[in-house]
Amino acid sequence: MLDEIKAWLEGSTKSPARGGTDEAQLAVAALLIECAHIDDQIDPREWAVIYRILERHFKLSAAAARQLVVAAEQASKQSGQLFRFTRVINDRFSLEQRIELMEMLWEVVPADGEVDTMEDTLLRRIGGLLYVPDRERGAARQRALQRREGGAPAKAPEKDVN
Repeated sequence: MLDEIKAWLEGSTKSPARGGTDEAQLAVAALLIECAHIDDQIDPREWAVIYRILERHFKLSAAAARQLVVAAEQASKQSGQLFRFTRVINDRFSLEQRIELMEMLWEVVPADGEVDTMEDTLLRRIGGLLYVPDRERGAARQRALQRREGGAPAKAPEKDVN
């Protein structure tokens, strides 16, 4: 896994051996970290949420999640732009998965007890880069915040097949 992440950091076009999964995981982790770091500090509660999301969503052990976070921090520092990460996600994730990612990001942002305008703006920007419609972004935010407040999460809207 580390060799694959290193190759990605160095800009290799070679896909990881397991069909791009690690590259997508790295991109997701980097976006989670970017959301936590936008206010120039990452609160321990934000770190806890990031680790919990990565372990749960990708079925990683605690050690594998730590490795992924270290690699994602490095990738985030080296890249300096969101497009590289969102491009990977757009290439590999369905709209439903991108909406789920928006929910994950909205789990991280308020973990420190507040949502400031920079965080809100960043999530709007990421949502745009991921081609998640405004309505879906708003619904993802509401579901994540309801879960945080202990309420029953709202269901994702049913897709109209007509």
